[in-house]
Amino acid sequence: MSMQLICTKTCGTCRKAVALLEDKGIAFEYREYRKDPLSKEELLDVLRKLGVGPREVLRTRDANKLGLRGDESDAELIDLMAEHPMLLQRPIGIVGEKAALGRPPEALLEIV
Repeated sequence: MSMQLICTKTCGTCRKAVALLEDKGIAFEYREYRKDPLSKEELLDVLRKLGVGPREVLRTRDANKLGLRGDESDAELIDLMAEHPMLLQRPIGIVGEKAALGRPPEALLEIV
């Protein structure tokens, strides 16, 4: 089974994750999440597979740039992540019903 890798080419950690997966011979499907953003439903599914809420995968630097206050509800954060994909931590790997945040990239190996 191939891994879906939610990434962006401008991210150093994403580039490291791609190199690691290629080095280990792990098949993956690359999803450039800025060009092909996750829908609200996909975000909810990814969060469920990760076993976390939206705050645990929120990029605080980008949240601050958008003027988020930090008291937004989970529903508001999910809507904002769907609208502004850069708010989502990356890379995220998904294999079947399992997902892992690739920070560090080696964490992706736990789901294969």
